[in-house]
Amino acid sequence: MGITIGFQFLLWTAGGLYFSWSDMDEIHGDYQRRPAPLLLPDTTTWVSPSVVIANLYAAGERPDSILGVRLVPVLGAVCWQVIFIEKNTYHRRPRKARLADAKTGELRQALSKEEAVELAARQFNATPTLQSAVYLESVPLDHEYRENALPAWAITFNHPSKTVVYVAAELGTVEKFRNEKWRIFDWLWMLHVMDYESRDHIGNWLLRAFSVLGLLTICSGFTLFVVTSPVIQKLKI
Repeated sequence: MGITIGFQFLLWTAGGLYFSWSDMDEIHGDYQRRPAPLLLPDTTTWVSPSVVIANLYAAGERPDSILGVRLVPVLGAVCWQVIFIEKNTYHRRPRKARLADAKTGELRQALSKEEAVELAARQFNATPTLQSAVYLESVPLDHEYRENALPAWAITFNHPSKTVVYVAAELGTVEKFRNEKWRIFDWLWMLHVMDYESRDHIGNWLLRAFSVLGLLTICSGFTLFVVTSPVIQKLKI
C-alpha cells in the first residue's frame, strides 16, 4: 500500500513545500500591478445609473436583473460598469456587461485590441514591449484564466516573468496577472488536489480515495511497529 501511494505522498510534500515557501503576492502578480487611480474628485458630477439602464433599453438590450453597478476607470475616463441578466434567459443565466460614460451615460463598446493593450500597459508596473494580444471568447477548464470574465484579451509582454495580463473586454478592467511562478503553483496545486481536468475541485473521488489509503497506510505502519516491536514482545513474554 505504501508503494502504491508513496509517489503521491512525495507530490503532496513537494507541493506543500512550494506553497509554504512562496510569496503569494508574487504568485498572484500583485507586485506587478500599479495602484488604481482615484475616481471621485470633488468637482465631478456623474449621471445616475438609471440613465445608463434606460440607454441599454434604447440600444436594444433587455436587462431584467441588475447584478452590479460600479464606477471603473477606463483609459483616463470614468465609466459606469453595469452587469445584468437579460430577460427570458433564466435557464442559461448568461451574464452580460456594458460600459457607459459616467458623465453622459452614453454607452461605449467593449475594449478593442489597442485599448486593451494600453490598459494592460498602464497597470503593469514595468515598461515592457508588447509580444502578443489574443482575443479569448472561451477557455478550457484547466486554462490559467479559467472561471473569469469572458470575452477577454490576453496581453503578453516581453518580460522575464513571462506575465500575461488578462483584460475583460466588456468589463473594461484588468482581471488577472498570470506569471511563471503562478503557473508552477497551479501545476503543483493540480497534483496536490489530484484534479487533472479543472485543477480546482478538491472534492473529487480520486483525492478522497488516496486520502483514505494514506490514512490506512499510516495506521498499518503503526500497527506493524507495535506488533513487531522488541519491547512489546518482551512485555508479552
